[in-house]
Amino acid sequence: MKIYPIETGNFKLDGGAMFGVVPKTIWQKTNPADANNLIDMSMRCMLIEDGNRLILIDTGLGDKQSQKFFGYYALFGDFTLDGSLAKYGFHRDEITDVFLTHLHFDHCGGVIEWNTAKTLLQPAFKNAKIWSNDQHWEWATNPNPREKASFLKENIQPIQESGQLHFIDNNAKDQIGFEVLFMDGHTEKQMLPKLQYQEKTVVFMADLLPTVGHIPLPYVMGYDTRPLLTLKEKEMFLNEAASHNYYLFLEHDATHELCTVAHTEKGVRLKETFKFTDIFI
Repeated sequence: MKIYPIETGNFKLDGGAMFGVVPKTIWQKTNPADANNLIDMSMRCMLIEDGNRLILIDTGLGDKQSQKFFGYYALFGDFTLDGSLAKYGFHRDEITDVFLTHLHFDHCGGVIEWNTAKTLLQPAFKNAKIWSNDQHWEWATNPNPREKASFLKENIQPIQESGQLHFIDNNAKDQIGFEVLFMDGHTEKQMLPKLQYQEKTVVFMADLLPTVGHIPLPYVMGYDTRPLLTLKEKEMFLNEAASHNYYLFLEHDATHELCTVAHTEKGVRLKETFKFTDIFI
């Protein structure tokens, strides 16, 4: 098995929304905001090369929305999904599986694209199985008013119409080759890949832990549908991660690719941060 970090682009989100009840005077120490109160975010995906499978975890925002839509998120930087795949010698047509942690647009937008004539929305990975799970799929296709703006029909409906949609169940390791942790605080049945790699445990954090600034337990996003449940899920997971020295792969931290955490008198806190290549060959 080989793992590659895949940078698909950067965007900005409101810092207050990203940190919920935590005051700006505190969170801006780790996640400084610009004049519009926006903080830098990444859309860092993961590519897993495992035998004859090439598995992409999440896809970033994609490029099919309008300029008005993208304007809300202040896109910046030069990273693209195709460029990052090419960096490691891969093409999107070689992807055998696309695993979507959840169906919010910044995680799944790149899975669907316009055809050349811009008359039809189609899967961007024509040879891949596209993985969700049945409970999250039901949640996303019949969204509550709070999340409706994050579940875009143009990202979701074409997946089902393509015939490429598959659901992860309790036999995730047999289906996709790695363990899956299910989390319900941010959204129903968000999925976190947990991998054994080069004698270390790596967990793809998706939106359970967006950045290192979110490690303290009360630092929960305003976007989470069940923030008290997120707090419990974070506490349980971070204690386990600290006890077993997990490497946490950060999807949204614009500065740090990986981190570890440790037990302290104040609870679990950041231990170290790394570039992926600092740890893995």
